[in-house]
Amino acid sequence: MSARSVAVVGAGWAGLAAAVRAVEAGHRVSVFEMAPRAGGRARSFEIDGRVLDNGQHILIGAYAQTLALMRTVGADPDVLLERQPLTLLDARGRGLQLPPGPAVPAFVRGVLALRDWPLGERLSLLRAALGWRLGGFRAAPTQTVADLVHSVPERARTSLIEPLCVAALNTPAEQASAQVFLRVLRDALFSGPGAADLLLPRAPLAQLLPEPAERWLRERGTAWHGQTRVQAIAPAAGGRWYVNGSEFDAVVLACPAGEAARLAQPTAPEWSRTAAAITHEPIVTVVLQSRGTRLPAPMVALPGDAQAPAQFAFDLGALDAQRDGLFALVASGARTWAEAGLEATAQAALAQAIAVFEGATWREPPRVLHTVAERRATFLCKPGLARPPTRIAPGLAAAGDYVSGPYPSTIEGAVRSALAALDDLAIRTA
Repeated sequence: MSARSVAVVGAGWAGLAAAVRAVEAGHRVSVFEMAPRAGGRARSFEIDGRVLDNGQHILIGAYAQTLALMRTVGADPDVLLERQPLTLLDARGRGLQLPPGPAVPAFVRGVLALRDWPLGERLSLLRAALGWRLGGFRAAPTQTVADLVHSVPERARTSLIEPLCVAALNTPAEQASAQVFLRVLRDALFSGPGAADLLLPRAPLAQLLPEPAERWLRERGTAWHGQTRVQAIAPAAGGRWYVNGSEFDAVVLACPAGEAARLAQPTAPEWSRTAAAITHEPIVTVVLQSRGTRLPAPMVALPGDAQAPAQFAFDLGALDAQRDGLFALVASGARTWAEAGLEATAQAALAQAIAVFEGATWREPPRVLHTVAERRATFLCKPGLARPPTRIAPGLAAAGDYVSGPYPSTIEGAVRSALAALDDLAIRTA
């Protein structure tokens, strides 16, 4: 394959994946990123001398393409990620904990080990899971997760299925696509040993991919245009494309959906309308500080209600000694809380943490260190959602977690979309 000039617009995880794999295939790559740092919606930033993330991201063992990409750029997942079997424990250490081993028997054993659940409820959940598997993990396009699990006992819905749904899709069960949820369950729980394992970052997100990928790309001659917004793209002669006036053989739009819609509109108005119509859902992360404190587990599921915004708490110090005494409380599907304001959300999360973990757990009274809202964190993963295709026009493709595909708005979805874009442009090796 002859070398071609490729422009990648956006240096989030999709853009970085596209750039790295295109360079591997021998092409000349230019990256355009309008933010000061790479990483997109999974990035790190510094505040008061501390490196924090814009949100607490979780990877799972099924993220094969993401893990392979990390290894390519020299970011060792075995060092940077804490691997543990799927565990959803509450503040008292109760809940689902899968033992090691093949996923199906591990799931059965994990459910049967829920001794605080009546046997009938455990068997009901296993029957439901068996039914989903025998049905090929398929659901009607219009079905919600709430519809899917309406016959499952309430305890299983509220303490297991709904937390999994909001963690995976960032969409409440009553709005979330059952079809996409089942695909996630299939790939995580039933695709092989280790696929359901939680991979919790031991380091800031920037060290997982953005920084090593940018370094890897620069070392290989990639033209890096930082803090540069692409004003326009336009067709050029011979099927080529202008990007900010420079000519390229192919272009990957790996920027957010709204920005991609703006750039594509003159060339592909229908594609642009579909991309622009994507509805997003925020995630709010409240970082607390309490020196010397440890939570019962690195990740703890929290009970939620109208006054309690967070579904999960993360003990960052248990994962990374540099962040000892820091705790991230994550509120997914947080539109109502984002509208209430960061201060109100932070105070509600603080009160929630104090109540859930009880006063004796905290070695010193926790305080709010920082609150961040990623207002366009993910697309709202509703049934029947129209997502734009990878191809925009010949020589012009889109990459991003919002692009049409089987996965919700996840890091793995973003990385896989980049590979699909390169395949569409015929610029990737096998």
